[in-house]
This record gives sequence, C-alpha cells and structure tokens, in this order.
Amino acid sequence: MQKRWRSTVISADFLDLRWSLHNRNVHPGLAKIAAATQDTAFENQLWLVGGAVRDELLGLPLKNDFDLVTTEGAPKLAQLLFDKGVTKSPPVVYTRFGTAMLHVEEVNVELITARKESYESESRKPDVEPATLEEDAERRDFTVNTLLLNLHTNELRDPLGMALDDLKSKVLRTPLDPVATFHDDPLRMLRAVRFRWQLGFEPAPGLYEAVTKTKGRLKIISAERIRDEFVKMLALETAADALKDLMNLGLFEVFAPELAAMADVEQGKYHHLDVWNHTRLVVQNAGPGDLILTLAALLHDVGKPPTRMVDEKGNTRFFGHESVGAEMTREFMRRLKFSEKDVETVSRLVKNHMRLGSAPVFTPTAARRLIRDMDDDLERLLKLVEADASALKAGVRVFDLKAIRAQIEQVGTLTPRQTLESPLTGEEIMEIVGSPPGPEIGRLKHLLTEKVLDGELAPGDREEASRIIKAIRPQD
Repeated sequence: MQKRWRSTVISADFLDLRWSLHNRNVHPGLAKIAAATQDTAFENQLWLVGGAVRDELLGLPLKNDFDLVTTEGAPKLAQLLFDKGVTKSPPVVYTRFGTAMLHVEEVNVELITARKESYESESRKPDVEPATLEEDAERRDFTVNTLLLNLHTNELRDPLGMALDDLKSKVLRTPLDPVATFHDDPLRMLRAVRFRWQLGFEPAPGLYEAVTKTKGRLKIISAERIRDEFVKMLALETAADALKDLMNLGLFEVFAPELAAMADVEQGKYHHLDVWNHTRLVVQNAGPGDLILTLAALLHDVGKPPTRMVDEKGNTRFFGHESVGAEMTREFMRRLKFSEKDVETVSRLVKNHMRLGSAPVFTPTAARRLIRDMDDDLERLLKLVEADASALKAGVRVFDLKAIRAQIEQVGTLTPRQTLESPLTGEEIMEIVGSPPGPEIGRLKHLLTEKVLDGELAPGDREEASRIIKAIRPQD
C-alpha cells in the first residue's frame, strides 16, 4: 500500500460543505486542553483523531467524547492536565496501553499515546509499543477515522494519504488488509456494518468479503461489546438495512442464531414476506429513538421458526409463538448482558403483541386488563402492534387500532391504572375472614381484582369488596 502523508487546511467547498478549520467552533473542553498545553512539550503535538474529525468534515453533529493522540505520552499529559485543574477528577490511566481517560467540560476525552499493536490468535488484548502517528493510523479500523487535526494549529493531516479521498468518495476502507484488520479486532466487522449505514458509505472492494471470511472470530469478543455495537446499529434510521447486512454476512449465525433462524421461514396467506423480512419491515415501521420498542419489534416473531406448522388444510400456523418468543427474548437479551429490567420489559411486549387481535370486539373489560397488565408500556405495545399490522400483505383486514385507542383512553380516564387492583389489601381480607396468611387469602384478593377488571366491582369500593368477601367466607 502506498503511503502519502498529506497535510492541508481544508477549503470551504471540500465535500460541498461550508466548513473552515480556522473559523470552527472549538468545544470548550478541547479549548481548555489546548490552552493548558501551550508552552509545554505537548504544544503542537496534540491531534484530534477519529470520529470527531470525520463527523466535523461531514457536517454531522459531534458526539460527547473526543480522542486525542500524541507521541509525547498520554499518561504524562493526563497528569499535567489534572495538575493544572483542567479536570477536577483524577485521570484514569491504562499504563499497558498508554492511554488515559479524562472528563472535561461535560465530555469524555481519551488521551492516546501513538502506538503499534500486535495480537495473539485467541485474544483481543494487543501487545503495544510506542509508534509514529503514521503507524498509529495503520492500526485503526477505517481510513476515514485516521484523519488528524492539530489542537493548536488546526492543521489537518491525512497520515495514510487515503482518508480524504475516501471521505469525499464515501468509501469505507480499512487502512491495512481487511482480513488482518478484522482478525485483530473482530468487533470491527460490526462497526463496518454500522458505519456503512450511519454514514451512507459503500464498502470498499473486498471489505465485506473479508467479513464473511473472518466472522467466526467474533466469538472471542465479549457479549457486552457486541451488545453495545448492536444497540448503536438499532438506533439508526437505517437499522433495517444494517440488519439485512448482518444477516447476509452471516454475523447473526455467530452472536444471534435466533435471528438467523428467521430467514426464509414462510408465513402463509396473510404475509407477503418471510419472517425475517417482515421483522425488518416492522423495525422500520417502529422507527428509531426507543431502544425497548426497537428490540420488541426485532424479537416479536422470534418464536415463529420453532413453532411453525402447516395444518391439514395447508394453512401455516404459529401456535403459541408469542409465549415461546417471550422466553427466547429473555435468553437472547440475557446472553448479550442487557439489564434485567429491559429483558423483562421487552419480553412482556413480545408476549402481548398478539393480544389485541385475539377477540373480535375490544371491550371495556379487555381495555382494563390491558391497562393493568402493560402499565407504563401500554403505548409501546400499541406502537408495536401498529408497526406489525402495517407490515402485513396489502388488503389484509386487521383490527381497528383507532377504535382500540379510543376505548383505552375512555376506560383509562374512568379507571386509572392504580385503581385496577383489589380495593382491599391482604391484611384487610385476613381481618374480615379471620384467617392467617396463606393461598386462600391470595385467591380472595385475586377474585376482587378480577371483579374490578370485569366491571362488576367499582374501583376503590372497599365497602362492596368487604361484602363480597363476607358472602364468600363469613368470619368464623
């Protein structure tokens, strides 16, 4: 690979953006670091690198973290900045990697000593040694993330001589051979998919082929790192496209076999898509912005492949797929180390996503039960059901979600969620019947709750609830 060190100040019309390095708005945290390092060994030796430079050139909003690389020693720089009061908290230093983390002006700043890396075959932890800026650029994931912007002079450098061209052409390319790059850090395969759809770039020739060759290496990556990268993909407007790439590249076979199993599973007369492509459309319909809803859309039909059957009339059925899917959702999310709260919320949405279509008429009783069962996630369930219904074959008749919403709103106004419980506590029921705690008390309390939900007992009517209990179990 030919290497050309390119140094420039970008003109205002580069990439058709109104952008000037000399008139840019510098983040206050970076300005503090630049000021604190003047007249030190670090002056003119600090370079902003990675996504911050890339996104600023593309005119994208900046994130809440920055990476600074130097050949002068990041741990030493971190201590200097702490001593000068640039950061109030002591830096977190990783001596083995020559890096340090700071929190400055509400943003995280990682300080990096320029380094070379080498890897053992079964490890993601590299052996490192100091290096030049050019060598540091070679170990990075993609060329568009190798651009350097000097913190003091605003000089822009393209250490490998390819990043500016790739940025302008919207090409995603690894600095070195992609097979070697993905072998060293297999998480970069997921990042390749994310950056493609986040930035609207095209993979360079051979990039995706290298993913298919090295996909098995993803097994050495921790579940937490895979989860975090996957979540970033799901947050994109183009999440459905990213999901398609993950399936086609075989990456789901490695970290999400439940999703891989959805491909080519036909669904019958009400659907024009197989389970997987229907799922992608539901994700698209649900839209980004709510991770819980997106995960529920992704997993709502995960129980279909293991429950699929064709009856004697040739109709495709998926009996109980929502319950099976809820349990599979728990297994999938726990394996990727999601919080238990998120696991239970998503699995509950999956389990209930068929609920609105289970009866020909959505009655006030059904509305009360739904309000009670779904609580704060009711609106998410309605959005999930709407996204699901919108992904059916054109012309297929579905329930009237507008009428269901109206019924829920009316019932919710009359009987708020907190009133849809037994008017009496277990202790009060024990006092009425003169019995100690036990299964019978729980049964009586449940009976009162059911009567409230069925409209036979007014919410909060303690007097009538007491009468009902006394009629069933007069005190001895």
